[in-house]
Amino acid sequence: MKNLSRIKKEIEKLRRQIRHHDYRYYSLNHPEISDSEYDKLIKRLKNLEEKHPQLKIPDSPTERVGGEPLLKFKQVKHPRPMLSLDNAYSFEEIKDWVKRVHKGLKKTEDVEYVTELKFDGISATFTYRDGRFVLGASRGDGQTGDNITANLNTVRTVTLKLTPSKRYPLPATLEVRGEVYMDRRDFQRLNKQREKKGEALFANPRNAAGGSLKLLDPKVTAKRKLRNFIHSFGLLEKGREFSTHREFLQAAAVWGLCTSPYSKLCRNINQVTAECQKWQKRRQSLPYDIDGVVIKVNRLAQQKRLGITLKSPRWAIAYKFPAEQATSVLKEIKIQLGRTGVLTPVAVLEPVECAGVTISRATLHNFDEIKRLDVRIGDRVIVERAGEVIPKIVKVIKSVRKSKLKPFHLPSHCPICGDKIVKEKEEEVAYRCLNSLCPGQLEKGLIHFASRQAMDIEGMGRAVIEQLVKKRIVKDLADIYSLTKEQLLKLDLFAEKRAEGLIRAIEKSKKQPLSRLLLALGIRHAGEKAAYVLANRFGNIERLSQASRDELQGIPEVGPIMAEAIVAFFRSSGAKQLLLRLNKASLNMVEPIAKSSSQALAGKRFVFSGELQDFSRNEAQRLVQQLGANTSSSVSKKTDFVVAGKNPGSKYAKAKSLNVKIINEAEFKKLIK
Repeated sequence: MKNLSRIKKEIEKLRRQIRHHDYRYYSLNHPEISDSEYDKLIKRLKNLEEKHPQLKIPDSPTERVGGEPLLKFKQVKHPRPMLSLDNAYSFEEIKDWVKRVHKGLKKTEDVEYVTELKFDGISATFTYRDGRFVLGASRGDGQTGDNITANLNTVRTVTLKLTPSKRYPLPATLEVRGEVYMDRRDFQRLNKQREKKGEALFANPRNAAGGSLKLLDPKVTAKRKLRNFIHSFGLLEKGREFSTHREFLQAAAVWGLCTSPYSKLCRNINQVTAECQKWQKRRQSLPYDIDGVVIKVNRLAQQKRLGITLKSPRWAIAYKFPAEQATSVLKEIKIQLGRTGVLTPVAVLEPVECAGVTISRATLHNFDEIKRLDVRIGDRVIVERAGEVIPKIVKVIKSVRKSKLKPFHLPSHCPICGDKIVKEKEEEVAYRCLNSLCPGQLEKGLIHFASRQAMDIEGMGRAVIEQLVKKRIVKDLADIYSLTKEQLLKLDLFAEKRAEGLIRAIEKSKKQPLSRLLLALGIRHAGEKAAYVLANRFGNIERLSQASRDELQGIPEVGPIMAEAIVAFFRSSGAKQLLLRLNKASLNMVEPIAKSSSQALAGKRFVFSGELQDFSRNEAQRLVQQLGANTSSSVSKKTDFVVAGKNPGSKYAKAKSLNVKIINEAEFKKLIK
């Protein structure tokens, strides 16, 4: 019993430590320990909980990875309606609202305001009982929402257990409200991953956050790196009564809830408009999207007297930033074909100035979006460009539409090869051409196959591949290895020396390890990390090709969707024929076993910048991974080493500004030895 009591105390201490470091890292962006130290705390807690399951609790930090998939979402009735805000689109409208506020109160009363950033995210509620997070819900229709507790449990900034305070005692029941969002950087990373897997891209971070919260599998939501901010409360029972909204925000921060650091107390309308002007100019400096500033009456007693309408509170308003928009005419809808066969519609516009650039093309995302907008060729449309984001069509001006314009119909056949297109799963939005020999896919497939991170065939760039496909010299991936110098010399781009150089590069690529080949083959849902894991697990392509779904799913990095895609790939007749031909061409089909089992660099994070003389970047990354380290493509305070080769870029400069240790290639060699 004494031993169990000691273990219980250690578990509770670990949970407190991890919660503290989660708050420092995710909410304050000021970590106190390294990633490796944090990982050790998590590992220790996980081991203790597995050995003593009776001591495990639902709000343990180890539960952040997500539980079992849900069958469906249950409905939750909000204790108080989640109202929407009235919008103001000019400072004159803000002044008019202020006049209405004063009219609803006594003429002699002073009124203070709190300004907050209007996050472009998804509204949600978070309910705590005795300080523990017990229920999370979506906004829904304002009266009733979905129970998304399992998904919100995986969001690192969501506090699972509140921190008690003498100044602000914890309420018996507390329901707070906020926004769930995704950083632009995490959004771009997610879309890159989806593009590699041939999945439909999300339109924007808000769209990605919303889609992530609707997933029935919390494990997938956990990988999306969502965040949240708390901005108000809906219910507070048996706790300290607050006199102002500002005081609530201060208490929320003390309790450990994630609140925005940019809320501001304003004494008058001039200070309010100054805040709106400031954030209108600075919005792109933030790592997440905002689309305005919310203005609230600070004193809660005044809020109560001002009351609400059927839809909105009278004591708050949202100032919406002017959108970076312009109008143009849709001239054409072109269909682009991706490497994995996904068809994407692109709008061709009459050139128009918007946000300082000339725009002639805009994304339509997918065919469902065309249907939702009811956009037709010849329509006058509103196009929007925010910051560096790809322009998109946001609205059709139907009041000026010509009556003869015909609705756009999804093509039934691939515009490149003429084969039938399909939607593989009903819940997907992506339509695909499944003809793996389609020239449209072949070009992008060859570019990926020859790329530096895959087979690294120097000299086989886009222009070369376009000619090889156009002249039908290369009809599939295996044809690369039967190319001759004579065939290359017939192309516009080649003279004797260049042709010989490409033939040597092709021959050299045959020696690439299995992990490179797996990545080059473009198996859906299996990216660079998965290729490396699979190659090291199975050792050769024959063993991998015979692996079952269950065997694949037994690998921590492989989920059910990836396992299904891998099995489907190796069972397809096209893949079997391709692999036979690649084997006949003497390509390496095995992964070399790492000579060192040392974990000397365990937990360290490396970033490589510039050209190394004795290693390719992938080889260098593989070496440190074999020694237990992690690699990243970007520099942050969490980076342990930046390895700088010849002509290092912006990563080198950022490392210097953050005082991250920079080493050259000679020092790197000493380190890995």
